[in-house]
Parts: sequence; structure tokens; C-alpha cells
Amino acid sequence: MIGILSAFGAATSWTYACFIWRSQTQKYKSIDINLTKNIIAFLVFIPAFINLSSATELRYIFILLFSGMIGIGLGDTFYLKSLQMIGTRKTLSLETLSPLMAALSGEIFINENLTSKSWIGIIIVSISLFIILKTGNDFKEVNSSFSEKNNFKIYAFPFLSVLCAVLGGLFSRIVFLQSDLSPFLTTEIRLLGAIFFLITLKRFKINFFINNIEKSQQKRFLLSIFFGTNIGILLQQIVFKTLPIGIGWALLSTSPVISLFFAKNEEKEITKKIIFFTCFLFFGLSLIIL
Repeated sequence: MIGILSAFGAATSWTYACFIWRSQTQKYKSIDINLTKNIIAFLVFIPAFINLSSATELRYIFILLFSGMIGIGLGDTFYLKSLQMIGTRKTLSLETLSPLMAALSGEIFINENLTSKSWIGIIIVSISLFIILKTGNDFKEVNSSFSEKNNFKIYAFPFLSVLCAVLGGLFSRIVFLQSDLSPFLTTEIRLLGAIFFLITLKRFKINFFINNIEKSQQKRFLLSIFFGTNIGILLQQIVFKTLPIGIGWALLSTSPVISLFFAKNEEKEITKKIIFFTCFLFFGLSLIIL
């Protein structure tokens, strides 16, 4: 039950954060936003290193650092770029592929064999997300600089984001299966890996732009980091520790549904079709959970 609740909590906190981060993508580069949020989140969770023991095998630390580089460093940068292009709900909706990708990776690489009922539930979730995404394409995104002719180009970034996130999650799951490291500590190590990667990519030129944000927006931005990065990744790590990656990712992929609460800020309306397939998605989730 803790894993299920953590998944829904992570999806909610991440969606809320993405909604706020998107407003910053209109002013600052995606890589700068990602680096800034990771540095602040890392400093908040720095007490986690108290639990780092000298007996901890270095290979687990390196795996987690690599997981952070791929899943948070690359994945979140692609994610934020996608937010800038196509908006919160459409970006999150490309998680159409993530439950299937995660389930297949778990079965192929770490022998996590799911039941037939779970597979049916994952497929239903994926189909529902696909329909929600397809329906969402009928809307015109505010401030979008890309037309429908650019579909392949604009969805390259969210697809790469999903791919990187699944790989990062898979490496985390491997560590949890082979060690007794806590989700709190693994979150901090993954953040450190992402920071190293992004700073190197930026050639150590850090644009710590938070001081340039209007004071009225600074609190919202800091709150989004706490919920989206600190709490979001911590809850995500709990999911990877307690649930098979395919099942965990199917629950985490409810972000597009949660983003419907923000839809009126970005798009025209929520159609009956979206509502129907949202209910269908929850039916799929019930097959996975029950």
C-alpha cells in the first residue's frame, strides 16, 4: 500500500511542479532550470548523507549516480524543453509509452514477471493515455511556436524524456533489489549525479537565475522544487523500492490525468472523450492494484 500511495503522491507533486516550471521555460533555458532546481533540492536533502556508511558498496553509488545523470539530468532537461513546446498535459501524456517500456525493461533485465491481469491493466492504461493525448492534440496550445506539421519534432523531446526516466528508474530498482539503501539516501545520490552531469555539460557556467525571478514568484518556484524534486523523487524512489517497475510506473503515469486540473490554464476545455478515457484508465489501474 505504501508504494501505491507514494506513486499517486509523486505523480501529483510532479504535475504541480511542472505547471509552475513551465512558466519559467518561457524566460530561461531548460538546462538552467533543471540545474537550479537540482542544486536547491540537493541542499535541502543533504542531511541524507549522514546515513551513508563506509560499508556501502561503491558500485551501488556509481549506479545511482548514473541513474541520476540519465533520469534526472537528461530526462528532466528534455522534459522541461517539452513543457516549453507543448505544455504540461500534452508533455505528461506522452507517458503513453512509459508503463509498457518500464514493464518490458523489468521483465527483460531483472526478471520481474507480471501477472496477466497486471499486463492487461498496463495496456489499458497505455491505450487510455494515448487517446487522451490524441484528443489533446485538437487543442491549440498557448504560446506554442510549433504547428501540427511539427508533430514528430515536438514529441521527440518528451519521448526522450520518458526513455531516460525509465532507464533511470530501472537502475534505481536494480540497486534496491541488491542493497538495503534507503529511498532518502538514493534520492540524494541521484540528485548529485544529475548535478555533476549538468555542470559538466554547462562547462561549469551556472546561471543561478532564481534571484532574477520576481519575489512574488520566488516562493512558488521554491515550493515547486520542494514538491516536484525533493518530495517527488523521494516518493518515486519508494515506489521503485516497494513495487515491480512495470506496476510502479503504471501508477506514476497518472500524471496526465492529474494535469486535467490545470488544463483550463493551458487549453480550451476538457471533453467528454477525455473524461471517459480517464475513467477507463482508472479501470486499468484497478486491475493492476487489486
